Amino acid sequence: MFEAGSNSFTLSPSKWIDLTDAKGVISKRGKNGGTFAHQDIALEFASWISVEFKIYLLKEFKRLKQEEFDTKQLEWNLTRTLAKVNYHIHTAAIKENLIPKNIDRSSFVYADEADLLNIALFGKTANT
Repeated sequence: MFEAGSNSFTLSPSKWIDLTDAKGVISKRGKNGGTFAHQDIALEFASWISVEFKIYLLKEFKRLKQEEFDTKQLEWNLTRTLAKVNYHIHTAAIKENLIPKNIDRSSFVYADEADLLNIALFGKTANT
């Protein structure tokens, strides 16, 4: 391994695997052969070899995370809009069918029932 600093130094995948007892890398010789690695190892190696690839990888990761964020924002806005549109339907149904007419504290019962509906429909209360 002392020749590692020289211009003529080469290190084959097979030799690397043998010398380091590498895990996650397989090298096959001959027809249908090649070097195969776990995707994390392959991406790290490729980004080490090529700065352009690393920049591409980082840009693509950022784009995908932004797309994920935008999708979640859209889902949240859609859920919020549905809750807003259905609010009057929910509250009218609670007033007419669930709250006894002779209770003075109907606003508390009303709030509890609204939270129950929110949990049933959206999995969370208005506060969470």
